Amino acid sequence: MTTWRVHFIGVGKMGLPMATHIRDAGHAVTVSDLDPARIALAAARGLAVGGGDDLVDAEVVMSSLPHDQALLSVGLSVAASLKPGSVYVDTSTVSQRASADVAQACARAGVDYLRTTVSGNNHMAEAAQLTVMASGPRAVHERLLPLLRYWGPNHFYLGEGEQARLMKLVVNLLIAQTSAMLAEGLTLGRKGGLDWADMWAVLGASAVASPILKAKSVQLSQRDFTPTFTVTQMNKDLDLILAEAAACEAPVPQTASTRQLMAAAQAQGDGEQDYAAIIRAVERSAGLAP
Repeated sequence: MTTWRVHFIGVGKMGLPMATHIRDAGHAVTVSDLDPARIALAAARGLAVGGGDDLVDAEVVMSSLPHDQALLSVGLSVAASLKPGSVYVDTSTVSQRASADVAQACARAGVDYLRTTVSGNNHMAEAAQLTVMASGPRAVHERLLPLLRYWGPNHFYLGEGEQARLMKLVVNLLIAQTSAMLAEGLTLGRKGGLDWADMWAVLGASAVASPILKAKSVQLSQRDFTPTFTVTQMNKDLDLILAEAAACEAPVPQTASTRQLMAAAQAQGDGEQDYAAIIRAVERSAGLAP
């Protein structure tokens, strides 16, 4: 087995388990994060906390970042720091535009750049059950695939450019729309007198029982909105989706409506609840106590 020197930037809820899986497989992993609390959690797992020298010496730098601005800041710094022939792998949900800017900087520096977006929540990351969508140089993807497989069983190579970024937004569009669909259906049922737990039992055994509905059913059947992905985070992704749709001239009227419902959930104080709290926003609009 080839052993890699990996530096992982951003050990949040997704980045920490992804870095841990690579370390547990026998690779030399260092990590960094701006949040001291996340660094403390990484250290508690036995991950080595690294600095600038670890970044420069890494063969592969990986990152999991919250938004475009973070990717531009980190990505441009990585491109300027790495040796030619090194690889930068970013997993963030960001715009194609920001990612393309980083790609240009990496190309000028002779650094290979892989976009490896992931689908799944933090629990799936911990269980190494993520789906990985990759784009960038095919030969580099094939060379790093043994590393990427530590994150989950499903891998898709989509092209040489920004395809992984757009595919992640397509996936999240459908996730957001599923939550909006549930919000309307469950509110209708509850308003008409159906029992909340009964509705979840029927939905889980029905033709609409998608994997995401089943994944949410245990928690939501108990009206538990503890976040795996917050309303605020989903609003960020919906803004990215709407911007990409405008650039492509692709009409997404239902997504625009869902963004407004998510805005209502945030305005009503549910911004840091799970994005499924869109259900509570629709319930309030129907005069129901959430």
